[in-house]
Amino acid sequence: MNITRENREGQVSVIKVTVGESDYNEAVEKKLREYRRKANMPGFRPGMVPMSIINKTYRKSAIAETAYKMASDAVFEYLDKEKIDYVGDVLPSDEQGAFDFDNNTEHEFVFEVGLAPEIDIELSEKDKLTKYKIKVSDEMREGYRTNFLRRYGRLVDVDEVAADEALTGILDNGEIKVEEGYVGLISMNDEQRKPFIGKKVGDELTVNVNELYPSASQRASVLGVKEKELEAVNPEFKFTIKQIRKFAEPELNEEFFKMVFPDGSVKDEKGLEKYIDEQVAADLARETDYVFTTEVRNFLIEKANPSMPEEFLKKWLYTINEGKFSMEDIEREFPAFLRMMKWNLVQKKLADRFGIKVEQDEMLEEAKAYAAAQFAQYGMANVGDETLTKYAHSILGNKEEANKILDRLYEKKIVDAVTPLVKVSNKSVTPEELGKIFEAMTK
Repeated sequence: MNITRENREGQVSVIKVTVGESDYNEAVEKKLREYRRKANMPGFRPGMVPMSIINKTYRKSAIAETAYKMASDAVFEYLDKEKIDYVGDVLPSDEQGAFDFDNNTEHEFVFEVGLAPEIDIELSEKDKLTKYKIKVSDEMREGYRTNFLRRYGRLVDVDEVAADEALTGILDNGEIKVEEGYVGLISMNDEQRKPFIGKKVGDELTVNVNELYPSASQRASVLGVKEKELEAVNPEFKFTIKQIRKFAEPELNEEFFKMVFPDGSVKDEKGLEKYIDEQVAADLARETDYVFTTEVRNFLIEKANPSMPEEFLKKWLYTINEGKFSMEDIEREFPAFLRMMKWNLVQKKLADRFGIKVEQDEMLEEAKAYAAAQFAQYGMANVGDETLTKYAHSILGNKEEANKILDRLYEKKIVDAVTPLVKVSNKSVTPEELGKIFEAMTK
């Protein structure tokens, strides 16, 4: 077997592998004997088909299959032995000639590979980054407090519609009458709520059910009809208000604190305010940390400025997707893909440089933190470690989720390693300002 490599323009290497009869013959003979053992042909008992027939029927395809596999394996072994870094995968080359497995005993296979760029990043205090901080405001505290207590609140009757009440009433268009129609104002904007404001029990107003219930399935359920019957329904209904209810926060008594914080971490209103401050600060820190991570990523990609075999990568994407995407689709999405590829290369280089590794116990702790955040969204603030561990193992059992966690931990460790080596300035901003900054970063 003979292997040669030629570098071409665009960071591409063409690798040619010549496979001779002495390389593949033994493997081919073994394959043919296996074919004979399994062959089932009319006129012959199983396993007794003459070898001459087996050769005539299968030899050419056996040579083609065996020689190609040997050549392909040889390419990967060569790349590994020569320590050649590449991106994407090895592809058959457009330079591949025709094969003649009937007459030739030597066969040349031609492959191409996109070469990874050399990456060298020097960091110093001349490199400047900015870490943003959002100060906790009373408005943020009140918003978090309202949302938090809403999970444990209740609906109470009120006399008049003022903002985001829940209404129950009769819907009637002359053909369909619904005695217990529900209208939730909390999901509406100010303009949609406007006709209801100031209304009292017994008041009537005209509503359009297509606007009240945008979902066809919900509309059909409320009106008691099948979805296919909705087109024939007159959407203009008279709505007579029977009940107006408003959300009321729970009473902050001993029973409430024991129910919401069974571990005893919060026992009174003062403790609740502290808890809210901590949660708001943690939420904001996650936002600002994410923005800072994005800034570091952008900075390192620009600093390294790796050149990529772009045309090869486009061809690779088209090939591996087997026609699912056109070249126009790939061209459209390619800038984002290319940036991701560059970051993967930079990240790998820095992980090697700083000796960064992610251990299994770190994966588990990160998955537990993720699970805890999910539970918190549903008002479960103090989930036990056993339950979190169970859910964490479930998350890590999903390969896609596990890879996301692995990438997140590697990225965090790289940010932590890079930050002390550059000059980082701190700056306070409003949430709106941070949003604009992040939008500019991700354009």
